Amino acid sequence: MIYVYVLHSLQDHGLYIGFTTNRKKRIAEHEDGASFATKYRGPWKLIYYEPTLIDMMPKGGNATSKAGAGVGSCVNN
Repeated sequence: MIYVYVLHSLQDHGLYIGFTTNRKKRIAEHEDGASFATKYRGPWKLIYYEPTLIDMMPKGGNATSKAGAGVGSCVNN
């Protein structure tokens, strides 16, 4: 199962949208500063997560799903 999640930065009030197969471990990595993408913007608050059956994990090095494609529509809904 893939989890889509949204974190809210308590420092700069920005959002981070991510996906993972291990939600608890990945959120802990964000909170501990172990994630390069969110290391300098924490602390973080988990504001949303949803399990999905859609496989969003990049195949063959194509990371377009994490490059911002469609992120705006997700946040604005």
